[in-house]
Amino acid sequence: MAFPRAARDARGRAAARSSVLGSAVFFVTAPCVVTGLVPWLLSRWRLRGSAWWLPLRVIGVALALVGLVVLVRAFLRFAVEGRGTPAPVAPTEQLVIGGEYRYVRNPMYVAVEALILGQALLFMSVTVLVYAVLSWAAMAAFVRWYEEPTLTARFGDQYLRYRTAVPAWIPRLDAWRG
Repeated sequence: MAFPRAARDARGRAAARSSVLGSAVFFVTAPCVVTGLVPWLLSRWRLRGSAWWLPLRVIGVALALVGLVVLVRAFLRFAVEGRGTPAPVAPTEQLVIGGEYRYVRNPMYVAVEALILGQALLFMSVTVLVYAVLSWAAMAAFVRWYEEPTLTARFGDQYLRYRTAVPAWIPRLDAWRG
């Protein structure tokens, strides 16, 4: 009996490695472009404005750092808890509802927006601010018209209970225990 269990454990470790690798590839190709390359192309990461703007710059750096931490943690949670990736072509096997997902349904998108808004404040860039608004509108449409119907079809009542209890964009103050 030890052999089948060992084989099952080996398959589980291989699947976990595959999920982490897939999430890492998706991280580089999607969020890094959206939160790094595009804001750089729009602002060239040049500091504008006078010293009067320093408090806003500090808030921007803090917002971006918090966004980065939340984004990385959410990606890891997809690989470990969900046993899959955030990419629609390689979805999770399990509904991801732990960690940051107990406070807000879309922590990755909220984190991406925090990173973009943080850069808008840091570089005092109206162009990056407009990009933040447009990127949020695109993400919100994607969530509403693709992700929510897909998750409802895939996870049924489990997702519907979660969706009812946890807000999409503005985090709860207390963790959902569902």
